Amino acid sequence: MSDFSELGASPAVRARLAARSITLPTAVQRLVAGPLLEGRSVAFRSATGTGKTLAYLVPALARLSPERSSPYAGPELLVCAPTLELCAQIKGALDFLLDADGRAPAALLIGSSSSGRQADGLRKGKPLAAVGNPGRVLLLAKAGKLSLRGLRFLVLDEADRLVAPELREETAELARAISRAALPSLTVAACSATVSAKTVESLRPLLENALTLETDEREILRDRIRHWAIFSEGRRKTRALASFLAAAKPKKTLVFASRSRDVGKAVAALQARKIDAAGLFGGMDSGERKAALERFRSGKAAVLVSSDLAARGLDVPGISHVVALDVGEDPDVYVHRAGRTGRAGARGVMTCIGDEVDLRRLAALEKKLGIAVYPKELSHGRILAPERIEEGEEE
Repeated sequence: MSDFSELGASPAVRARLAARSITLPTAVQRLVAGPLLEGRSVAFRSATGTGKTLAYLVPALARLSPERSSPYAGPELLVCAPTLELCAQIKGALDFLLDADGRAPAALLIGSSSSGRQADGLRKGKPLAAVGNPGRVLLLAKAGKLSLRGLRFLVLDEADRLVAPELREETAELARAISRAALPSLTVAACSATVSAKTVESLRPLLENALTLETDEREILRDRIRHWAIFSEGRRKTRALASFLAAAKPKKTLVFASRSRDVGKAVAALQARKIDAAGLFGGMDSGERKAALERFRSGKAAVLVSSDLAARGLDVPGISHVVALDVGEDPDVYVHRAGRTGRAGARGVMTCIGDEVDLRRLAALEKKLGIAVYPKELSHGRILAPERIEEGEEE
């Protein structure tokens, strides 16, 4: 069985990983490291919680120059991600690895901070690596503050979201700018739990001749996560949610609602019932979003209610339960929601609290995803199976 040396990690990086009890690569890390170390571009899909961030960061850092080039031609590694929170999370992991080898921290290029300060940081710090959202990276590149000429390694994390309607134009323009400016030997890695052929096609020419790799993205959904369904009329969902939390007593619960206004309503309803809850959605300013996420990470808020985009790609340790207050028809949305639990070898519970329409959609997703969803009822402070349990159902 390989260790991280076969993924290109230096002794210092391996020691740093071992200090966090990370000693053996996961399946996806072993799968993609070889091609990336050889300079092959890849589009890879793997279930959430399987270690995709290290899968691209470790081989990428192995291929960067030991020191900044002279004259400086910009970062050699650029990671793009769709949300501010995910960018910050990736920067934290990247800095952890850079520091192990005595390298300077990465630049964080996101829309919630001053572009002027970011430009100054690029000019003075001359970072080897940068992490940012497409809009801010593009703005700095157009202004001549960020050079793409020295780029050797590009990562598109949550690639399917980067080509979704709300980000498609910015991502496409950035892709064209990189294609014009970067070295011919540029290596590109695009990843998500739900990368599709359509995603790859949308990212051409960056992914021209890229290898398409995947692990069994349903393994965690089937083996590490239990799937429950609780019926509730629409107007009673937040009451059912509060009852569920009282019965399950989870330490950390992530709750999803599709619309931002429903996030706010759910938070207010939970707080009225003396349940510590925070909200996370796109309309909040960066300070509010950061504070909400920190309250949840630290455990000061036991519940985080979020929209799908705001929570995309987030890795918060200790989430034992995920609750969906609505169910759509897109299986990818369910995969990303459920994937916030059952991470890094842990087990979790995904619960949908829905009305008749929601549960019909859930039944369709159950077939598409090859999972087993078990009906549950809330009764006298307990979570119970219905009185009639059909053969094969969870007791």
